[in-house]
Amino acid sequence: MTKKAKIYITLIVFTMLSLVAYEYLKPKEINWFPSYAKHHKIPFGTYVLHDQIEALFPKIKDVTIPPFEFLKNDTITGAYFFVNNSLEFDKSETEKLLSWTSQGNTLFIASENFSSTLLDTLNLETSFISNLDNINNVYGLQLKNKHLNQEIVSFEKADYITYFKKIDTLKTKVIGVVDNFDSYSAIKNEHVNIIKQNFGDGTIILCAFPQAFTNYFMLEDNTVQFTSSLLSYLNIKETIYIDNHYKSGKAFYTSPLHIMLNTKQLKWAYYIMLIGVLFYILFDGKRKQRAIPVITPLKNQTINFTQTVANMYLNKGNHKDIFNHKVKHFLDYIRQHYNLDTNEINALFLNHLASRSNNTIEDTKALFNNIIALQNKTHINQKELEDINTLIDSYKHNNAWKTKT
Repeated sequence: MTKKAKIYITLIVFTMLSLVAYEYLKPKEINWFPSYAKHHKIPFGTYVLHDQIEALFPKIKDVTIPPFEFLKNDTITGAYFFVNNSLEFDKSETEKLLSWTSQGNTLFIASENFSSTLLDTLNLETSFISNLDNINNVYGLQLKNKHLNQEIVSFEKADYITYFKKIDTLKTKVIGVVDNFDSYSAIKNEHVNIIKQNFGDGTIILCAFPQAFTNYFMLEDNTVQFTSSLLSYLNIKETIYIDNHYKSGKAFYTSPLHIMLNTKQLKWAYYIMLIGVLFYILFDGKRKQRAIPVITPLKNQTINFTQTVANMYLNKGNHKDIFNHKVKHFLDYIRQHYNLDTNEINALFLNHLASRSNNTIEDTKALFNNIIALQNKTHINQKELEDINTLIDSYKHNNAWKTKT
C-alpha cells in the first residue's frame, strides 16, 4: 500500500468517525408531524389523551375499522369520537354516521377539515383565520359555556386555524371561539370553532381545533383544563368508541428498514456501509474495468454462394440442368401458393392453375407446352433457357392478388 493510499484511508476513517460523533452528540430533533395516533408520544400524537380518557370514562372501546363497516352492527350505541387533522368521509360513510347519530347517539369529530356532505347537511361553512397581523402564529381559544372554565388559553404551534364562518344559529350552540392571540383579557373577533348541534334524537359536536387533544396541548398546565372541559360533553355513562382507523400516523410500519433507521446505532451502521460501498465502486471498481472487444458479426454469404453455384452451371454450359432446377422450383411454387397437386399435368390441373393464378388458360397451356417440349430435348441452348425463364417469371408475376396495391 502506497503512502498516498494510507493518507486517503486515514482521512476517510477520520471523517466517518467525526460524523458519527456529531450525530451521536447533537440533540434529537422534535418530530412535529400531525400523527394523532394512539401509540405516538410525539407532540402531535394522542398517547396522553388515550391514557387519560381511559381513566375518566369506564367504558372505552377502540375502533380500528372504517365507520361504515363498524356501524353495520345495529346494537352499537354511545358516542363515536374522532380526532385527526383531516376527516373527510365519503358520502355513504357520512350518511351512515348521521343515520346512527339520529338514533340517539353522540358524534364527536375534532378535525381541521370536514366532509362536504356533513357541512351541507348541518348548513355549515368553514374558513381560515388570517394571520397577517399574527407573525408568531399565536392563537387564543376560549370556551363559551358559563358552566365551564372560560379562561383564554394560547396556542402557538398551528400553521393555520379553521373556524365556522357560517352556522345555523337556530340549531347550533357555540361551545368555543378562537382568534389571533392579543391578550388573556378578551378575544376581539370571536371566530366560532367548536359547536354543538342536535341531530334527530342524537347530538353532533364539531371541533375545528384537533390540536386540543394532542400530547403537546394536554401536557401544558394552562391548557389541559380546556381539553377536559371539551371531554365533559361526552356522557360518562355511555360507551365511548374511539376511532383509530382514520389517523395520519401509521398504526404499524410497513417498511422493513423502519427498525434499522429508527435506531441511531443501526442507522449509522447502515449509512457507513453505504458510504463504504460507494468508495469501493469509485476507487476499486475502476481498476477492474476492462475494454470489451468488438466482435464483427458473420456476413450473410447466401447470395454469394448462390451466384457461385449459378456461375458453375453457366460456365459448364449445362443449360438442361439449370432448366430442370427452374422447373422444379416453379412446380414447388405452384404447390405452396395455389395448393395444387403437380404430380399429373392434365387439363383439369391447367384450368385450376389458370383460375387461381389470374392467368388465361391459353397462356397456361402455352407455358406448359414449352416446358414439356424442352423436357423432351436432350440439350437446350442458352437462348431457349432464357426464354423459358422469362415465361415462368412473367407467369408468376401476373397475379392480381400479389401485385395489387
